[in-house]
Amino acid sequence: MRLQKFMANCGVASRRKSEALILAGQVKVNNVLVAELGTQIDPLVDQVEVQGRLLERPGFAYFFLNKPKGVLTTVTDTHNRPCVMDLLPEIPGLHPVGRLDMDTEGLLLLTNDGELTYLLTHPKHEFSKTYEGLVKGIPSDQALKDFATGMEIEDYRTAPAAIRVLAQENDKTRLEMIIHEGKKRQIRKMCQAMGTPIISLKRTAIGKLKLGKLKSGQFRMLTEAEVNYLKEINQW
Repeated sequence: MRLQKFMANCGVASRRKSEALILAGQVKVNNVLVAELGTQIDPLVDQVEVQGRLLERPGFAYFFLNKPKGVLTTVTDTHNRPCVMDLLPEIPGLHPVGRLDMDTEGLLLLTNDGELTYLLTHPKHEFSKTYEGLVKGIPSDQALKDFATGMEIEDYRTAPAAIRVLAQENDKTRLEMIIHEGKKRQIRKMCQAMGTPIISLKRTAIGKLKLGKLKSGQFRMLTEAEVNYLKEINQW
């Protein structure tokens, strides 16, 4: 692991500020001054000191949050709007993995484990995300087929997905939709392309891990088995 990344994970500072501390000669590795960027360390073996303080590898935290509608999936907001971090305990480096737009509620993962974040957000590590949506209108059989096989959205074509009708009432339809991509507002754009715009949208599962009975605004820690499951995502 790069030295500056380890420092950032320990909550010393951002990665950029950690680099500045290294260049300023404020960091030692195994009691040897390091003043060049790019130094690789083994966090389990090497000892790192910053301004005379020995750093310890942080314990990683993993949370599921039922994000309410109207809350931003960001760490901070310049307009002082409510953010998901307002609902979680203060833990150095804690951040949301991926995002749900402001009008979408449901299951959101937050962690300070950078390697897991990379694994779950890198395009080559596709995994399923399940949504339940209430839409205006009744989608045609052809529209449902297009959703499932792939459709043209703006400047890209969506990957194959899954969709099924849960219920229909008057001029509204409740759908379950499963996608393996994470492009911005993708579900909303796909439903709009079907001619059935979203009224409300909730993410109910990430892979095989479900929202369950977690109430809006509540969070819980992941079990060891759930964390291990997410870390094996590239084997799906």
